Amino acid sequence: MSGMARPIKRRSKKGPSPAAGLPDAPEASPRPTERSLSRLRRAADIALIILALAAIGLFVATKIISGRADGPVGDNRRNGNGAGAPSASIGPEGGSGQTGSFADLEIGPDEYEGDLDDDPMLGPAIVSDPAAARPFSPVDDPRLAALLDPEIERALKAGRIPSMAVVVVSGERIVWTRSAGLANVRVKTPAACDTVYLIASTFKTMSATALLQQMEQGKFKLDDRVNDYLSDMRIEGENKRYPVTFRNLLTHTSGLPTDFGRHAVWEDRAPPSLVDYLRGRLQLSRRPGQRVVYSNIAFTLVAHLVEKFSGVPFKEYVRKNVFAPAEMRDTAFEPRADMAERLAIPYMPVRRRSGVFRPVDWVKADAWPAGIVYGTAVDQARWLIANLNGGVYKGRRLLSEPTFREMMKRQFDRFAGPINGGWLNETSGYGLAWWISTQNGETIIAHSGSVNGYTAFLAGNLDRKTGVAILTNGNKAHRWLYSLALKALAALQDR
Repeated sequence: MSGMARPIKRRSKKGPSPAAGLPDAPEASPRPTERSLSRLRRAADIALIILALAAIGLFVATKIISGRADGPVGDNRRNGNGAGAPSASIGPEGGSGQTGSFADLEIGPDEYEGDLDDDPMLGPAIVSDPAAARPFSPVDDPRLAALLDPEIERALKAGRIPSMAVVVVSGERIVWTRSAGLANVRVKTPAACDTVYLIASTFKTMSATALLQQMEQGKFKLDDRVNDYLSDMRIEGENKRYPVTFRNLLTHTSGLPTDFGRHAVWEDRAPPSLVDYLRGRLQLSRRPGQRVVYSNIAFTLVAHLVEKFSGVPFKEYVRKNVFAPAEMRDTAFEPRADMAERLAIPYMPVRRRSGVFRPVDWVKADAWPAGIVYGTAVDQARWLIANLNGGVYKGRRLLSEPTFREMMKRQFDRFAGPINGGWLNETSGYGLAWWISTQNGETIIAHSGSVNGYTAFLAGNLDRKTGVAILTNGNKAHRWLYSLALKALAALQDR
C-alpha cells in the first residue's frame, strides 16, 4: 500500500438549464453524490476519533493529578523485567531456607522528601489518635507508653516506615493503642488506631481456621491426601508414597511453589474464580514434607477447599464464620467506602536516600486468599484475642479445644529454627499456619506479612494471654517489628 494517497479529481456536472420562457427559479442545492457522502462520513468518523482521544487524554490527566494528590492509582507501569503489571509478593521475606524467592517490588512515580529526624512530614513523633468521629477510642497506659513509645520511634526511624498502628492486648481486652507517623505523606494525614492497612499474610491464620472448621465437621482429616478431594484439578507430580496432605498445606511443607505469579493490581475487574486461578498451577517443585518452603499457592488451594467443603464462596464463608465471630468489622477483601477514607497509602523508601519515600500501587492481586485483605490494627488485635483465649472471642467459639491445641503445636521438629530470617530461636517452627516458639518455658505464637508498601505482624504469649498487633505502610521492616513485639510482650509480663 502506497504511503501517499492519490488526489481525487473532481468532475463538474452541469445540471439542466431552465425551461425556456419560464421565470428564473431559485437555484436548487445539488444532490450529494455517493462520493461526497463517503467523504462526509469519513470526516465525521475522524471527528469522533479526535473527540474520543481528547476524552481519554482528559481522563488520564485527571488520574495523574489525583494520583499525585492522594497516592497511587494502580496503573500498569511496566516493571524491570517487562511484565505489564507490578508484581505483588505476599509473605515473609529473607529467611534461612524456609522461604522462597519473591519478585522485585515495583515502586510508584512520586518521591516525598524529608529528614526523618525533624521533618513533620516524615517525622516519627507519636501522634495522638483523633478520637472524635472515630468508632474506636484510643486506649492509653502511661507505663506502657513510657516503655513502648521510644521503641516505636526507633522502629519508624530505623525501619524507614512512614506510619504504624500498634494495639496491645491482655486477656480479653485491648489495653493500649498507639499510632505514629503519617498514613498519607503527601497530604500529611496522621495515622490512627483505626487506619486501614493491608494485613498481608497474617490472613493465612484466618484461612487456616476456616479450613479447620470444615475438618471439625468431618469433611476430612489432617493427614488425608488432598488429591482425593479434588475434582476440578489435580496436584501434579505427586508420588503416591509421598502424598500432599492437609497438614502439608497448612505448614508450608506441601512442595507447591512459593510465588503465585504476576497479576494486575487495583482494577475494576473481578479476579478469576479459585478453580480457574488454580487449574494448571498445582505443580510440585519438590517432594512433600522434604522442607519448609513458604507457599502462597498452597493457601490459595486452602481457600478453594473451604469453598468445596462448605458449598459457600470463600469470601462469604470467611466473613460469616471468621470475621463476624471475632467482631472484625473493619476487615474486608476490598475496602468499603468508609474504609477507603481511612486507607494508608503504601510506600517504599528510596534506596540510598534517607527520608525519601515513593508510593506503590495498591494491591488487588488475583491470589487474594494468600493475604490480599485489608483491616485495622484494632481488628487484628481482636483476632489475636480469639487465638490467645483458646479460639474463643467473647464467648463465641471459632475452633474446638482439641483443634485449637493442634493448631498451636509445632508440627515438625526436624524443621525447627529461627523463622523468616530471625524470629526467635531454635525452638521456632510452624504450627498449623501460626509460627510457634518457646521462650523461657512459655509458648509464643506469631505471624508476619509483607506486600508492596505494607508490613504486618502479630505476636502473642499463649501462657499469659498477652499480645501485640502491628500494621505499617512501609516495606521490609520485619526485624524492627520483631524487636518491638518482643519488647511489648516483655512489658506486659509485669503488668
